[in-house]
Amino acid sequence: IAVFVCVVQTGSFTAAAERLNLSKSVVSKYVTRLEDRLAARLLIRTTRRLNLTEGGRVFYERSRLGLEVIVSAEEEVSVLQGEPRGTLRVNSPMSFGILHVAPAVSEFMDRFQDVSVDMSFDDRKVDMIEEGFDIVVRIASDLDPGLVARRIGPCCHALVASPAYLDRNGTPRAPKDLADHNVITDQYPQSPWEWEFRPRNGAPVSVPVNGRIQMNNSLAIREAVIAGAGITRTPTFVVGQDIQQGRLCA
Repeated sequence: IAVFVCVVQTGSFTAAAERLNLSKSVVSKYVTRLEDRLAARLLIRTTRRLNLTEGGRVFYERSRLGLEVIVSAEEEVSVLQGEPRGTLRVNSPMSFGILHVAPAVSEFMDRFQDVSVDMSFDDRKVDMIEEGFDIVVRIASDLDPGLVARRIGPCCHALVASPAYLDRNGTPRAPKDLADHNVITDQYPQSPWEWEFRPRNGAPVSVPVNGRIQMNNSLAIREAVIAGAGITRTPTFVVGQDIQQGRLCA
């Protein structure tokens, strides 16, 4: 079809062949095949010029418009590849997203003026393809098949409590000492009341813990711990600054 349109626009098989970098015989063959497929004569060939039949005129106009749409689509895709634009759908765990992803949005928007961000925070494991997310931030040791990941950094955990709580209740020196403390646990782990510790040298140790508070969000747990309600085990990306600034002891 593109060859036929070029023949009409250039006015001859020879000129079309030069523009398309094809031989004149190949150009003629393509047009003949198109006419055979349509079972209609599109061009009236004379020794001096080409004339469109009525059917050829209709087919040319529709085909020309169709090819222009295709070229426009190709240009739009090329522009998208050259400079990001459109809506970027992002999903992140609640606490990590609020503390570390959301603050980065402003700088990202300054760099990419044609991008809009649709961000959701969710601690459940989302189906990236089914739910239409472009980027998913996850704390995980393995990936679903077919996904590609870039490692942002390690996820480390720390036992933390407020200075006021430790002043009142003492500081545990070994995992077994947690039995004498009020522990604030996260509802998501399979065994929230049994914590596993992995010494640098030695086998993992499981320790039963007790407490009167259980929550399903690490930011809420952080606030309770800072207020002196107990001891918790939480990622350092949640409490790192609190440890550095003395609000919590690790």
